[in-house]
Amino acid sequence: MNNIKPLNEELIKSHVEHLKKLKSQGKLVLCGPFTDYPGGMVVFLAEDLAEAMNIAKADPFIASGCKSFEIRTLESANDENNYLL
Repeated sequence: MNNIKPLNEELIKSHVEHLKKLKSQGKLVLCGPFTDYPGGMVVFLAEDLAEAMNIAKADPFIASGCKSFEIRTLESANDENNYLL
């Protein structure tokens, strides 16, 4: 997410509730603001690009127009796939 307009306390609380909902659904992987760059990141699990777009657009930061977003997909490298070798 990238900053566009200032946030207020009510909007931040709504964003946190959105994150808690994603966590309760087993979709939230990690989230937080960048410490060396404006904006932040939310990493979540989605079945497909359409679901990912819906999750992102439902975030109050995005819905309010205070932040923009980019969707990135990631292929996980791990022991099970020999780190993609």
